[in-house]
Amino acid sequence: MGVKNLWDILDSCKQKLPLNHLQNKKVCVDLSCWLVQFCTANRSPAFVRDKVYLKNLFHRIRALLALNCSLIFVTDGAIPSMKLATYRRRLGSNSEADCDDTSSQPLTSLKRNKGSEFSRMIKEAKHLGLALGIPCLDGVEEAEAQCALLDLSSLCEGCFTSDSDAFLFGARTVYRDVFIGDGGYVICYEMEDIEKKLGFGRKSLISFALLLGCDYSNGVHGFGPEAACRLVKSAGDDSILDQILSDGVKATRKCKGKKAGIDKNKGGDICTKTSTSEVGMSQDSGGQFREVINAFLEPKCHLPDSENVRRVCCQHPFRHSEFQQICEKYFEWTPEKTDEYILPKIAERELRRFSNLRSTSSALGIKPLLSEIPVPCPVLAITKQRKVHGSEYYEVSWRNMHGLQSSVVPGDLIRRS
Repeated sequence: MGVKNLWDILDSCKQKLPLNHLQNKKVCVDLSCWLVQFCTANRSPAFVRDKVYLKNLFHRIRALLALNCSLIFVTDGAIPSMKLATYRRRLGSNSEADCDDTSSQPLTSLKRNKGSEFSRMIKEAKHLGLALGIPCLDGVEEAEAQCALLDLSSLCEGCFTSDSDAFLFGARTVYRDVFIGDGGYVICYEMEDIEKKLGFGRKSLISFALLLGCDYSNGVHGFGPEAACRLVKSAGDDSILDQILSDGVKATRKCKGKKAGIDKNKGGDICTKTSTSEVGMSQDSGGQFREVINAFLEPKCHLPDSENVRRVCCQHPFRHSEFQQICEKYFEWTPEKTDEYILPKIAERELRRFSNLRSTSSALGIKPLLSEIPVPCPVLAITKQRKVHGSEYYEVSWRNMHGLQSSVVPGDLIRRS
């Protein structure tokens, strides 16, 4: 879920970008969020039985692979103790937690139930990804926190997650959703835009979690998004958390007269005509505010220089034979059908990597002949020019591409290579 109403508050910073925006980028993926998206979009009985979620994941991956978009899967680790009540309410059971005592709040995080159906789906997704050369980092606790740390440490160039609290953990670029196919695009939010357009930094966003509610807190009674925005803007990003901790918070009644709300056409400006009568007061007498703040500022994650992180940040190979076996097991595809789906995308990715190598050499003032480049050009010959949906493509034959003889690639990629 993330922070209540935060996506609405950030709406003026939402960008709809073409899918090729992800070309040549390294992006980490909150894997649970992707699977939940697939499950939400299709609730038919056949969805799990026929592994539709895994097919959807495969088709999303192959579209990104063709763009040379490198992915790192990140999965949730243990359930943070502060979040256990939220998990029980969301799942309606204890199926995701190994916990015998349900009457008290635990002091430590809890291991997940690895035997649950969703955990099995995660395991299958990791297996599929690894065969395609996509490594997986099993988080210590929150996957979106680990994604945010990788992004903040410049080990990737953004993270895929639908949990808005990724920004509170430090993420700079969040891709909330992605749509593949003709006219494909991504929904993107940049922290730089949030800071410039709305004036909200990381501390401001954490204050929204305290006021409006999040996975760790129920929020403060009487606060809606308008009242929260007024308080945060009046205090400023540098002072808001200290002010909440020292003075507590109070809400005022909603605007009268002019309609209250966030004007999305004016960069998130909010109504300034308010009543001053108090409707709620809350102070951090039990230290709960500070616990929530610390949970966002100091999440439990693998450190950027850890062996676990180094392992997933290096390039992993495409395991052709293993991938064929996976598709035969899960989808009942023949090796020929599997190759028809994936090999043209792998070939296009390899050509993009070759093109990037030539571009880098040129930028350094080095212009070697094709025969002098240590990595051979994967294209053996250009066969013919083609039109695909009105766009220019070329049919090419390939060299040493797992048995793939020919396929079509974008014309601009051929010219750059």
